[in-house]
Amino acid sequence: MSASSSLLDKGSASVSAVILPGATLGVMGGGQLGRMFVHAAQRLGYFTAVLDPDPFSPAGRVSHHHIHFGYSDAQGLAQLALLCAAVTTEFENVPASALQTLAATLPVAPGAAAVAIAQDRIQEKSHFTASAGVAGVTCAPHAVIKTREQLHAVPADLLPGILKTARMGYDGKGQVRVRNAAELAKAWSELECVPCVLEKLLPLKAECSVIVARGWDGETVSFAPQRNVHVDGILAVTEAFDGALSPALAERAQAAACAIAQHIEYVGVLCVEFFVIDDGSEHGALVVNEMAPRPHNSGHYTIDACDVSQFDLQVHAMTGLPLPKPRQHSPAIMLNLLGDVWFDAAGNSRTPDWAAVLALPGSHLHLYGKTEARRGRKMGHLTLTGVDVASVKATARQAAEILDLPGFEGAE
Repeated sequence: MSASSSLLDKGSASVSAVILPGATLGVMGGGQLGRMFVHAAQRLGYFTAVLDPDPFSPAGRVSHHHIHFGYSDAQGLAQLALLCAAVTTEFENVPASALQTLAATLPVAPGAAAVAIAQDRIQEKSHFTASAGVAGVTCAPHAVIKTREQLHAVPADLLPGILKTARMGYDGKGQVRVRNAAELAKAWSELECVPCVLEKLLPLKAECSVIVARGWDGETVSFAPQRNVHVDGILAVTEAFDGALSPALAERAQAAACAIAQHIEYVGVLCVEFFVIDDGSEHGALVVNEMAPRPHNSGHYTIDACDVSQFDLQVHAMTGLPLPKPRQHSPAIMLNLLGDVWFDAAGNSRTPDWAAVLALPGSHLHLYGKTEARRGRKMGHLTLTGVDVASVKATARQAAEILDLPGFEGAE
């Protein structure tokens, strides 16, 4: 490494200089987000190392180095630290203690403290309350449930609501809708009485997210908010173009996301998800939902529709390179491709009609290299770009019809 600028350090090994291309960058986790990070790093001239126990992991199969150990294995962590100039993570449930171990000898972005907050909804709510409110954005009304006393003390006006486990919930897992106190007690028991958060069920108009990148020196850039549609708790469609959200809501969402990143002294790429609530106003009100300390499905369109992607910014942030303000050059719609696409209505396996999909103008197919398609498993995504919003919507509608994808009609 050669020093070209000084950097600040927050809770990681001392960083004294920009980590330039030619160094090796590591990633904890071998899934599709790690794979796209590896591609971005390699394009910039970095070598890469992946720590993942799966010998066929999507990221491991395209990386220069694949370390086949669990995320807390001392030998695996030692090998990763020996190879790498800096390390990041591709999923939020990597043990924070493992990141702390690595941070004793090299820069880790995001740091263990920030990841630990994102791993616990209770901590997350506390930090949202302290930071997002600066931009006039609040959390949904909620209650923490760790004990039976707290369960019985839940205010009646929080019901109906959604009971969410404090830890390990994603893609709709660990969440139960409850209408009354009896259903709440039953749901908490079925979740084995683990610490939970009960959120008041609010009238939902839309969902959106903001991708933020923050450097070691506190510099922050972000993409414009994108509008999201979920089906069965899993992201199905992302719309990214002018008009997907009202300008006022978009500005507030960006400000809140940047405030959250600053508040926890985050380094790396962070996704903050919001609900747009029907409060009787024309455009609705914003409520912050959750954050992911990594690139996010809803930011995949940035690879094809922007001059710098969320994965490029992940590389820039962890290495101390300047963070360019991203510019979107094309309206875009991203369609998530789950393993269901590989099965027909009768449950028989099939090969999707990729030839028809790729014949569509502005069609960008990304398959993740997973060896087995299963229902609900994220296998890839398809981004449609074009010269205007109308043409992109029309092409996305064609693609959704070819692949029999749910959710796109909900994005209208």
